Amino acid sequence: MPTRELTPAMRELLARMRRVRRPAFHQLTPQQARAAYELAAEVLEPPRAALARVEDFELPVAPGAGRRARLYAPANGPLPVLLYLHGGGFTIGGLETHDSLCRQLSLRSGAAVVALDYRLAPEHRFPAAVDDSWAALHWLAGEGAARLGLDGARLAVGGDSAGGTLAAVAALHARDVGLPLALQVLITPGTTAHADTPSHARYAEGFLLESEAIRWFFDHYIDREQRGDWRFAPLLADDLEGVAPAWVGLAECDPLVDEGLAYADRLRLAGVPVALELWRGVTHDFIKLGRALPEAAQAQAAIALALREALGLD
Repeated sequence: MPTRELTPAMRELLARMRRVRRPAFHQLTPQQARAAYELAAEVLEPPRAALARVEDFELPVAPGAGRRARLYAPANGPLPVLLYLHGGGFTIGGLETHDSLCRQLSLRSGAAVVALDYRLAPEHRFPAAVDDSWAALHWLAGEGAARLGLDGARLAVGGDSAGGTLAAVAALHARDVGLPLALQVLITPGTTAHADTPSHARYAEGFLLESEAIRWFFDHYIDREQRGDWRFAPLLADDLEGVAPAWVGLAECDPLVDEGLAYADRLRLAGVPVALELWRGVTHDFIKLGRALPEAAQAQAAIALALREALGLD
């Protein structure tokens, strides 16, 4: 295990995690894993920042069906909006696990953030999370933002890990239906179908997100024969031309780093403006470890700057 690549702070944090000896997600049921993740998700994040507006509401995703959502805004008034899609392998995670991060993104950028509690697997398998994400983006671009007192004409989408996958897919869908997006924020996204890049082998064990967990997430979410669908693996989309400009943030010691780099390269080849940032010596999920890693705050500040510029907040 090439831990020499890790920063001293990252190495020490992983050692502390190993000493705790919590069961790995793949050793638990999805329900147990969700409870464990919610309990631990914000332990190493800054305290939840105070904002002018933090409001829970039901976001309609289909006729007669809604999903929980949470609005964060640093001020009143018609602010532009970031739809945020949380990570968790399509199986765990939710509003509470990403509350601190969403508050930081709103506070630092000056934009409103709407976090969506999309449906999770295995109760709701592929493409349920995709459908919820698309529906939320459409609603915000239409009547939704106005109902919240926000500006739906200035709209971005983003997410981390599985949420980054969903954000990339939502940006492609927005392009296809003519819905203008100012920015897509892709934090350590998954983009390939079969977890078979060199970085998946290099960082298979000991780097926070491990190969057994990835397999567990995928098996709960999607059938193997469906994994070539671009809505699961956006790197396989036929054409990326014309999608929204992208901010892509990656961790060097992450199984997903190669596919993140490959997706950024394909976007650039398609003529899409891309801001790519790679944080050396840290692992997947680093952006949620702000009390232990300075790179988390650096990444949040970089996202905030990209949002301010794209959404006209400077």
